[in-house]
Amino acid sequence: MSDTNKTLLRGARVLGGEPQDVLIEGERIAAVGTGLDADGATVIDAAGQILLPGLVDLHTHLREPGREDSETVLTGTKAAAVGGFTAVHAMANTFPVADTAGVVEQVWRLGKESGYCDVQPIGAVTVGLEGKKLAELGAMHESAAGVRVFSDDGKCVDDAVIMRRALEYVKAFDGVVAQHAQEPRLTEGAQMNEGIVSAELGLGGWPAVAEESIIARDVLLAAHVDSRVHICHLSTAGSVEIVRWAKSKGWRVTAEVTPHHLLLTDELVRSYNPVYKVNPPLRTEADVMALREALADGTIDCVATDHAPHPHEDKDCEWGAAAMGMVGLETALSVVQHTMVDTGLLDWAGVADRMSTRPSAIGRLTGQGRPIAAGEPANLTLLDSAYRGEVNPAGFASRSRNTPYEGRELPGRVTHTFLRGRATVVDGKLA
Repeated sequence: MSDTNKTLLRGARVLGGEPQDVLIEGERIAAVGTGLDADGATVIDAAGQILLPGLVDLHTHLREPGREDSETVLTGTKAAAVGGFTAVHAMANTFPVADTAGVVEQVWRLGKESGYCDVQPIGAVTVGLEGKKLAELGAMHESAAGVRVFSDDGKCVDDAVIMRRALEYVKAFDGVVAQHAQEPRLTEGAQMNEGIVSAELGLGGWPAVAEESIIARDVLLAAHVDSRVHICHLSTAGSVEIVRWAKSKGWRVTAEVTPHHLLLTDELVRSYNPVYKVNPPLRTEADVMALREALADGTIDCVATDHAPHPHEDKDCEWGAAAMGMVGLETALSVVQHTMVDTGLLDWAGVADRMSTRPSAIGRLTGQGRPIAAGEPANLTLLDSAYRGEVNPAGFASRSRNTPYEGRELPGRVTHTFLRGRATVVDGKLA
């Protein structure tokens, strides 16, 4: 990684606007303007490229400790940097589960050592993700990791009393409970979205109401105790309506959508390719369009990858036996450009808001999601938005290859990523 402490980005389009020069000195942005002096600085020709604040992911599975065969904190943060991310929130469903101060501190320290992006651990809501007893929420918050977000993601906190207690508890330190909305009784044996395609294929259906009923319950609980709830990977048109209603009441509700739910539909499951098996499942074209509109109008606050790496053998098998999940860090910005920017639904300032500013605010990260202005931390992403290319997982920095976009042409390529002024990615390659 470059040690020079002065870098000049020449002619970058800040948030997609008019070309400007951005001077980085040390860990901060020193100046933004035109015709800046390049004296002693490493000059990067950024003509025509889009400059965004470093992306922030609220929902990443780094798998360490326990499943280092699919990802490690090091490989996951490398993948994040290549995708333009300067911070990720690491989910708690590791082995052992991140339900104690000791485990979240381990993940946090591994993130510090990797140096490719900031790693903010998410703590489990319940001990062992078992949904029976609250985990050490206070101790995880007081730890070196300073946990503010708690989630049993991968599983739903389906007990309303436990969910209420968690929401009450995190109020003490302005924490948030991030819910994986999946009513377990309604999804027993479910393999894909319940609808026309599941009926034709004879695969167990996953009804939209299994997600929507939990979201409805939880926004009511959050309102009742005046606490913050965040809805993970929202995937249906009905879920959008419930969140929109809750927000209209002024309740403290936020929500995220994944890149794959903005693009892919359950029609792809006709191939029986397990690369399309994911939780929540791919939904219908109508759901996809509703999600795009909701992200555009701000009902959905942010894009989160739900990067879920799996080793080859967990996906290279018959559909029923395959693991659920997709890798997403290295393709997220391209998918958002394709579905939101190239369609005219969002401009680049909107992308910065949904992929950096808002996720930082929800996770209460300081120093991330900041404006591109003098004096601010130099967490930056430079994107060649004119680029078009086929996705080739063989070149991924992630340890896993389970991408649903293999061979698909997507726009945009991150050329440079800066973490507090230090280049983690240069010319599209890890520094």
